[in-house]
Amino acid sequence: MKYYIIAGEASGDLHASHLMKALQREDADADFRFFGGDMMSAAGGTRVKHYRELAYMGFVPVLLHLRTIFRNMAMCKDDIATWQPDVVILVDYPGFNLSIARFVKDHMDIPVYYYISPKIWAWKEYRIKNIRRDVSEMFSILPFEVDFYENKHGYKINYVGNPTADEVAQFRMSYKETFGDFVKRINGSVADDADKNGTTSSSVLPLRSDRPVIALLAGSRRQEIKDNLPDMIKAAYAYADRYQIVLAAAPGISPEYYRRFVYGKKVSVVYGETYALLSHAVAALVTSGTATLETALFDVPQVVCYETPIPKVIAFLRRHVLKVKYISLVNLIAGNEVVPELVADTFTLDNIRHNLGRILPGGDGREEMMCGYEQVREKLGNAGAAENAARIMVAKLRP
Repeated sequence: MKYYIIAGEASGDLHASHLMKALQREDADADFRFFGGDMMSAAGGTRVKHYRELAYMGFVPVLLHLRTIFRNMAMCKDDIATWQPDVVILVDYPGFNLSIARFVKDHMDIPVYYYISPKIWAWKEYRIKNIRRDVSEMFSILPFEVDFYENKHGYKINYVGNPTADEVAQFRMSYKETFGDFVKRINGSVADDADKNGTTSSSVLPLRSDRPVIALLAGSRRQEIKDNLPDMIKAAYAYADRYQIVLAAAPGISPEYYRRFVYGKKVSVVYGETYALLSHAVAALVTSGTATLETALFDVPQVVCYETPIPKVIAFLRRHVLKVKYISLVNLIAGNEVVPELVADTFTLDNIRHNLGRILPGGDGREEMMCGYEQVREKLGNAGAAENAARIMVAKLRP
């Protein structure tokens, strides 16, 4: 069968690539055409556009690139109509994908499947009307979405498990490196890169094998990093006499961008090693997003930090506009506050520093948080999200 898949950002590329491999196992004749990234390309098929040409985030960037966005959308619609797939599979990215779903519903007699629901339970709940009208099957990866869709809106969905939980579990099973080996490998790779590029590694703070790690995960976008990282570093500095501070760099963000925040500071930076870093960290400061769930699944106590402009206004909007009590996936899945969320008016240096102290070894909040992580694991349930989704998809598509 022919599968047309659309993913508009890095996380979608990752999850869609796993889905593609699972579909190949279920359907030996699977043929893919897609908007996506390098990981989807590695899985096979034909890439029409890279997600980097689609991923404009925030009001101003979207406004500045409206012509490009509309041109890509028109191209995608034409390409689907020309290729005539058996199904269109959308992966999150609602601004673009819901428009594609409407086009397919109106002009083609093929089903639209949505893998990884848009977060309409948090904002833009009105989009449920579009989903009910245009999406044939929703494949959810968050357990609380079942109640939202089925009980609140009478729209039956398929909860298939969580792919992040699968990815972390697979990594933890295969990763055997000791902390000493990790430190040696990272320091060695920094030296090798310096030799290859004819530069010096002296400006890069090496890791130490004699001090435990406080990990910093400051987001995947430049604005997030700019807003959050400086205070995360300052807060962690209060414990720099006993711990080393290590920043997990996000893919697609250059070392030069990070250098402005870490130069001259006691902060090490690792690239492409987030899971390995979390395997060895004793605590973390994390900007909200999938990283909060990943950190929990590695059993690393965390403080969620998310600085916003005009914090008092944002705090008001959060109380009166957002449809959910929490912003971190950990707390949303648990249904209660497992990890502290320092957002808007609660995002202060003193609050970050205090909450970090509570979750370091010996802190009074550490054990309770670890118990909360077990609750999250139980609620996530089913393993093998991509396999479960692929099995259901192929069964529904076959006559």
